[in-house]
Amino acid sequence: MSAVYTEPGAAGPAAGRVRPWRALSGFGPWLAFGLILAFLLLFLLIPVGLVIYTAFINETGALTFGHFANFFEQTVFRESFFNSLIVALASVFFASLIAVPLAYLTVRFEFRGALLIQTLGVLPLIMPPFVGAVALQLIFGRNGSLNLLLNEYFGFTIPIMDGLGGVVFVESIHYFPFILLNLVAAMRNIDGAMEESALNLGAKGWRLFRRIIFPLAMPGFLAGAALVFVKVFDDLGTPLVMGVTNMLAPQAYLRITSVGIDDPLGYVISVIMIAFSILALWLAARVMKGKDYATLQKGGSALQRRRLGMWESLLAYGWIVLILLVTLAPHLGILLMSFSKVWSFSVLPDAYTLEHYATVFSDSSRMIGNTLMYCFMAAGLDVLIGTAIAYLILRTELPVRQWLDYLASAALAIPGLVLAIGYLRLFKGVNLPFTETPLITTWVLIMLAYAVRRLPYALRSCMAALQQVHVSLEEVAQSLGASRLSTIRRIMVPLMMGGMLAGFVTSFITAAVELSATILLSSAQSQAPMSYGIYLYMQSISGRGPGAALGVLAVVVVGLGTYFSHRVVERSRAIAPVHKA
Repeated sequence: MSAVYTEPGAAGPAAGRVRPWRALSGFGPWLAFGLILAFLLLFLLIPVGLVIYTAFINETGALTFGHFANFFEQTVFRESFFNSLIVALASVFFASLIAVPLAYLTVRFEFRGALLIQTLGVLPLIMPPFVGAVALQLIFGRNGSLNLLLNEYFGFTIPIMDGLGGVVFVESIHYFPFILLNLVAAMRNIDGAMEESALNLGAKGWRLFRRIIFPLAMPGFLAGAALVFVKVFDDLGTPLVMGVTNMLAPQAYLRITSVGIDDPLGYVISVIMIAFSILALWLAARVMKGKDYATLQKGGSALQRRRLGMWESLLAYGWIVLILLVTLAPHLGILLMSFSKVWSFSVLPDAYTLEHYATVFSDSSRMIGNTLMYCFMAAGLDVLIGTAIAYLILRTELPVRQWLDYLASAALAIPGLVLAIGYLRLFKGVNLPFTETPLITTWVLIMLAYAVRRLPYALRSCMAALQQVHVSLEEVAQSLGASRLSTIRRIMVPLMMGGMLAGFVTSFITAAVELSATILLSSAQSQAPMSYGIYLYMQSISGRGPGAALGVLAVVVVGLGTYFSHRVVERSRAIAPVHKA
């Protein structure tokens, strides 16, 4: 649809000319483009570029590859590199073993409580993995509840939580929902006619899954697997809490904090982490390139849901219950720890108390307030920038507008630790305006790191929301004399509100459990958020009770945010048909 645009001073329709709304590009869009580009350059590209640049120069500023040679010549760094790679790949494998059967069973077969099962399967994401690691040590550790029972009744123990195997166990349990969510969505989009054709040709059971269903769901699986690899490869908190330092992220942290911000090996590790994160995302896209996963019809019948026999039901429910018990063990463990007065060499706590919560509210209430403030500001900034980028891409004809999407989405491949190192390097010696306070000692960089790291999530939500607002509504408003700013404020924003709120909540809840960037950028406990407070508490046995209590509060904050985000999305879906009308 086109709108009539009248030049200033012209009168009547005869003096006007028809222009598409997307072609309207005056000074305003270019100003918004410039401001967003400046933000991304200053707080994403330049810090990360400075990290990469520092890894390739020597003391005189000349180009060198000597730092990388020095890295691979040292046994501890080679070991750390291969350990990180092995842990990430193993975590993807075991996360797939959990997620693929869970997704297939709940989508392909009739289950009572299938929605509840899928919801419970996502719960691990609302707990920071390093918090879950401590809880899992109490349940599956060498002297944990499970091994105490096994030793008492069967005379043996299982070293689940030892070394790198323990890290893989924790990471697999925490991040498998990424594969589950993407795979469930992909399987639900498979046209049932494809399955019917395969059944008519004799394919069934395992062959049907291997040859038809899983290949058609491959885009969802690869998207989730790539995210799991990136998250595990870059994770800092889990190895540190478990005492595993021979991995890349802990080594980068230890080099920067012990040797100093000018240590070149810390930057070399950062470059390797960036390269492998980008490589994982690229390979996931590359595997799907040139292959067609589309079905022949949109809105056709989905996969046929069939009933299970009695023995099949027992096996299926047994598997699902086992998986859910293991994946929800961190939540149970951290809850028990938060109330336990004494829990050592026993299956359950010997005594219970509320003192840990009293300690948290008296000593760490400021951390809770800091978390809410930082995450609220970061999520608000993400929604503002995400809405602006979505508008520039979908509603203007700026020739370079698509680059904003590429630049903002690049934050997915940047580890929080690397971004924090870049901030410390870039803003070293920079003071706040009109003060002599060094910028790196304030909370501002923590908030900005949260915003930059979560911008892709908010951007995707805002893009999806704007795509559902038909351009004709804006053209009608313009033809009735509304200015562009008035149209945005009174038409676009109200119609996009559901998606914007979903993006806000997603950014908020994921930032609330961020540790990688926080651990380097928190210069004082008075500025620390909950994630850093939990990490500090967990460093000592005596402080693990308050740390668990603070972890429970973090889970409650994230859980409430997740709940309200679902409510917002459902409400927006219910209102959407009215808007379309």
